[in-house]
Amino acid sequence: MYGTAQSTAARAGGRTVMQLPAGSSCNLPTMNGYIDLHCHWVAGIDDGAHTVENSSAILKALWQVGFSKVIGTPHMRTAMFDNTKAEIEQAYAHTLAALAGEEDLPALGLASEHHLDDEVFAQLIGGGGLPYPGGCAALIEFPNTRFPVHHDRRLFELRCKQIRPVLAHPERYRPVWNDITVLDTILDGGTVLLLDVAALVGKYGRRAHKCANQLLEEGYYYAACSDAHRASDAEAVAKGIEQLRRAAGAQEAQFMLCEGPQRILDGRVED
Repeated sequence: MYGTAQSTAARAGGRTVMQLPAGSSCNLPTMNGYIDLHCHWVAGIDDGAHTVENSSAILKALWQVGFSKVIGTPHMRTAMFDNTKAEIEQAYAHTLAALAGEEDLPALGLASEHHLDDEVFAQLIGGGGLPYPGGCAALIEFPNTRFPVHHDRRLFELRCKQIRPVLAHPERYRPVWNDITVLDTILDGGTVLLLDVAALVGKYGRRAHKCANQLLEEGYYYAACSDAHRASDAEAVAKGIEQLRRAAGAQEAQFMLCEGPQRILDGRVED
């Protein structure tokens, strides 16, 4: 077992690390089985793809890595990416129409990466955000330098709305660099953690690299993603997946890339 018995049960959504559920529909060894819950491929809406050509390149690169489903997650972040639900949906529809007929693309879906500031949280809790398809979970982002005021209460409010928070790239947050156990109360409240897999090979710097490996070793993560913003990111994503397999084992890597993301989408994360 990778990590301790306590961490795997309490910190990874109640599941046991290294135990791929029987009858999993997602046990392909490499190609075309992974589900990406965090990617910036929707064109012209944030700091990801600027053009539809960029979108196509990102998606084809991720398809080659092994992703068969990729959810677009444009930013909603006050004063930086002031996107509304309607604007994101419009950009998604435009991108989809332009991609029609292209080959070697994964299945696509739409959500948003919600920065947990006052305005964006109000939109999300009031129905103006974009949870994952199916409405069972939503992608949440904290500021890198600190945890937001009242973050525990806000995450609890989402749970009361039957929306499971999925916390993006916890390995990048400075409070976690100092002490990974600051995440314990968040996980105890039902939030699950999403690894940017390229962090395992140093894409986001030494501190995030060290923190990602520590969180992985202690069993904190439930799923892994690309967080790709451009086609060139796929190289680091592929290397990160290989490192994930080496560090956690093939079954755990497969859960984090496939079964775990599907359970999040289906609302089947164990409390």
